[in-house]
Amino acid sequence: MTTPAVDDETFGQLKDAVERFVAERLVPNEMRVEIEDEIPEEIVDEMRELGLFGLTIPPEYGGIGLNARQETQLAMIFGGTALAFRSLLATNIGIGARGLIFEGTEDQKQAYLPRLASGELISAFALTEPDTGSDPANLTTRAERDGDGYVINGTKRYITNAQRAGLFTVMARTEFDKPGADAISAFLVQRDTPGLTIGKKDRKMGQRGTTTSDVIFDNVRVPASAIIGQTPGRGFRLAMRVLDRGRIHIAALATGACKRLIAEMIAFARERRQFGKPIAEYQLIQAMIADSHTDYLAARALVEQTAALYDREGAARTEASAAKYFATEAVGRVADRAVQVHGGAGYMSEYAVERFYRDVRLMRIYEGTSQIQQLLIARQLLKGA
Repeated sequence: MTTPAVDDETFGQLKDAVERFVAERLVPNEMRVEIEDEIPEEIVDEMRELGLFGLTIPPEYGGIGLNARQETQLAMIFGGTALAFRSLLATNIGIGARGLIFEGTEDQKQAYLPRLASGELISAFALTEPDTGSDPANLTTRAERDGDGYVINGTKRYITNAQRAGLFTVMARTEFDKPGADAISAFLVQRDTPGLTIGKKDRKMGQRGTTTSDVIFDNVRVPASAIIGQTPGRGFRLAMRVLDRGRIHIAALATGACKRLIAEMIAFARERRQFGKPIAEYQLIQAMIADSHTDYLAARALVEQTAALYDREGAARTEASAAKYFATEAVGRVADRAVQVHGGAGYMSEYAVERFYRDVRLMRIYEGTSQIQQLLIARQLLKGA
């Protein structure tokens, strides 16, 4: 079983601090982020001061070192506010740093992890391509050997935090005579490397304040030592290992969003009156609240069980996919009911449920669509039968 770097008493204090920060600083600034499409720099600085960029980075590199169970508890709290805030942290505490933590050399870890933990450096995970989303084993970005290094060419798409990132984990093909996983390597590429450019900020349906962009590699030269672990051909398997825990995190985030949406639903139903009484007294309204709370409880139980399994076994491939699939589909149902309970008000941007309805839609897509999770779950079960 994974031993947490933070004991329960200390973690309880951290959790209390994060709950206060979310309630007192993030929730009141949700509409500002929605309007400005940017997280205020003073809030980013406060996140750094709280150590939030290093939540899962080991203490020996300046982080806090939370295990999966502890991480999911904080992810649920961040799910209760605009998702842009968590997204800013996500790459440093998740997919942008996890590969380095798992398989980086000591020199690589010393070079980057302390700065990632402090928030001085923002990371990004560059896997998805214009024609390769759910099929990353067939990506086309190439890293060709040239002397004592590699030259990378290709385009990555929808890369979270690319606008802010100073370090990219880049998946590229290093073998060209064979298909599939063994042909892919993971590179650490710094933003100021010649030939690397960032595309314009994408315009999205929701999650305003979260930036995604293309990242273009035009004859980007890196040393062979830029490969994570300095072992070619392990990139795809590393990406899948990174996404394993990342999917548990997304499931926890969706669960936290369910809780916030239910609170908004209940508050509105108690205040809004129709035909002389609060709509909370109508059974059809009560049914939507009850269904939503049931979805929330089921998602929370699955997330907690999966996180505990991950800490115990170091992996939870099938369970992580199941948790991500169920919780993100559940929050979609809850968001839809929340808008319905609000009626016409739910379609107005001044109400939080309108924003959450748009924001949570992405959860069923990123880090593996719901349909990909279905395939992964079924394949694992059939393989083990």
